[in-house]
Amino acid sequence: TNDISRRTYEHREGLFSGFTNGMASDAVYYEEHATAPKAIQREKNIKHWPRRWRIELVRKMNPEWRDLFDDIAQP
Repeated sequence: TNDISRRTYEHREGLFSGFTNGMASDAVYYEEHATAPKAIQREKNIKHWPRRWRIELVRKMNPEWRDLFDDIAQP
């Protein structure tokens, strides 16, 4: 997304239908990238990783798996 605050708010409030409906919407990990193509490629790469690699990626950034919504959503 080009607006992580907006996107996390939309997920939190269930403002659109889609894959995350009925699922936990905690934001436990995010990355920033200089360009949209770089961000898209990174997301595609991570989606193909084994689950344990993705879990380790979150643990390195956020060992307690706390919801980062308040850190992300700036007023």
